[in-house]
Order: sequence, then structure tokens, then C-alpha cells
Amino acid sequence: MAKLFIPKNYKSHLDLKQTEHAIKTVKDFFQSSLASELRLRRVTAPLFVMKGTGINDDLNGTERPVSFPIKEFNDAPAEVVHSLAKWKRMMLADYNIESGYGLYTDMNAIRPDEELSNIHSLYVDQWDWERHISGEEYNIGFLKYIVKKIYEVMKRTEFIVFERYPEIIPILPHDITFIHSQELLEKYPDFSPKEREDAAAKEFGAVFLVGIGGKLTNGEKHDGRAPDYDDWTSVAENGHKGLNGDILVWNPILERSFELSSMGIRVSPEVLQQQLEIEGCPERKELMFHKRLLSGELPLSVGGGIGQSRLCMFFLRKAHIGEIQSSIWPDDMRKECAQNGIVLV
Repeated sequence: MAKLFIPKNYKSHLDLKQTEHAIKTVKDFFQSSLASELRLRRVTAPLFVMKGTGINDDLNGTERPVSFPIKEFNDAPAEVVHSLAKWKRMMLADYNIESGYGLYTDMNAIRPDEELSNIHSLYVDQWDWERHISGEEYNIGFLKYIVKKIYEVMKRTEFIVFERYPEIIPILPHDITFIHSQELLEKYPDFSPKEREDAAAKEFGAVFLVGIGGKLTNGEKHDGRAPDYDDWTSVAENGHKGLNGDILVWNPILERSFELSSMGIRVSPEVLQQQLEIEGCPERKELMFHKRLLSGELPLSVGGGIGQSRLCMFFLRKAHIGEIQSSIWPDDMRKECAQNGIVLV
């Protein structure tokens, strides 16, 4: 069942033509600035990979990938990627990219199990990026350093939008606030994970929520994370675990927290084995990606995904992701949006 939130008295700052120009402005500026800030090279990425290689991202472990048989391969199945978290790390090795440098790519995916809403579409477009790191950089301090660099690019992009469209006033705070998911649980013990995110984003404006994937003291995970890309078991600081997290901002149009990026330091061979055991799937060690990692072929890395349509939606103050990207929406959602000034492309 699709969910729709209609902001009170919503009116887009930009018409359809202006919106298309603004989308290009945001995407062009952000990706060039991100590449420069993190020293990333653009590479071409696959839309689909062969099933059974372990390359595709399992997300929360329950989403079904779009699959299809390939005639030339005796109908062996391929899968449309969910994301490129593991593929990127292999490319760092295959392109022989040295420590301190990395790559980024346009990732396009289809996620048929998404619950359609203002912020969730069947179509996913993001910048997937990955950077080779040294053993000395495998820690929470370096992760924070990278988060701050990305956040600075976001602030610069917001200012560029303001320069082009003065009616869209910058709202991001000067600094991003770091808070661990365990600290957030302790601060709001009676809230659901989503309610905790909303409260933190509203209080601070921009938050990096650290430590997603492992169980908290209440016996629950803040959110799911696959066991074979982000490290969510290593101790970060203050006894809390997890070298990963999400960049969340407060969205005044939707009156809620708004995730712009999911990222983290990637698992070492030792952490991979540990997290596979915790999640009860040690058999994955026999898959191609996992064998390469466990044999030491793949470099240590940090990486993540940054939603392209999400970013444009936030910076252009749009109420629905369908105002940014073309996708499939239920007829009743389209009708209600049209009645409330939300123009779906």
C-alpha cells in the first residue's frame, strides 16, 4: 500500500522546466565537487550481474532482486543490481587504485519490494563511491573525516542552488552532528528507530547516525545492514560498535528526517567472517566476492551511496521524489498529488 504525505499549502518554488534545469545543476556540481574532494575517478558500472556470485547487495536481506534468464548463457539468471557496494571494492583492486584515491559511478537500480511513498520509488539512482584506505585509517576518526568532507560538498551545492534560485534559502547547519544509534536509543528510549531519527534530525538539522546493523542494548537493531560490506561490529568509541552510518537531515517540507547517504568503512577479512557468523550465513564464504576478500585480494576501503533524486528533492524543496525522477506510481497517488500541486514527471 503506497503512503503519501501532503504538505500543507505546498507550492513548488520551480515549475517543470526550471526543475529540469535545476536537477542538472545539482547533479553536475555535486558529482564534480565530490570527485575532487575525495579524489575519485568516474567509472562505468553494470546494471546487472550474474546471480550466485555474491556481488549483488543484499540490503536488509529480504528484498527480491529483479531477475531474468540470459539466452546466450543457457538461461542462467542475471540480477539487476540493488547497489554496487561490493562491486566497487573489486574495481578498486582491478583498476589498481592506490590508497587515498577511489572511484565513483552512476548506479541505477530497480527495487520492486519498495513501499512507494514521497521518498521511495521503484527506481533508485545514486552515486556509488569507494575509496582505498590504509590500515591506519580503519577507524571511526577517519570515517568522521570523510563524512565531514561529503557534508561540505552538500553545503556548497545548497549555496549554488541559492545563487541560481534565491527563493530557495539554505537551511543546512554549519556542522554535522555525530551521534551513535545506542546514544540515540538512550536519549529516546520509548521511540521507534524512525521516531528517534526524526527527533535527532529536527534538533540538530544534520546528523551522521553511527553504528547501524548490530544489536543495541534493547536487543534490537536500529536498522538492518548486510554482513558483507559495512563493518558494524568493530568498536568505534565509548564502547559503542560500528564503523558505518547514515547522513540524515531535517526536511522541513516533509517534516521528518531525510536520509541522503548510507556509508561506512568496509569489512576486513576478519570482520567479514565474524559478521557472517553473527548473521548465520557462513556459507557465503564460498561465493566469488567473499573468496577474493578473504584471500586478501581486495583493499581495505570506505564507501557509500548518495541518492541523486533524494539530493535534488532536498535541495529543490520538493515534496515528492516523483517531482525529480520518472517512475511508476499508483493512479490514486498521481491523482492526489495533482490535486495538491505536486507535479509528478
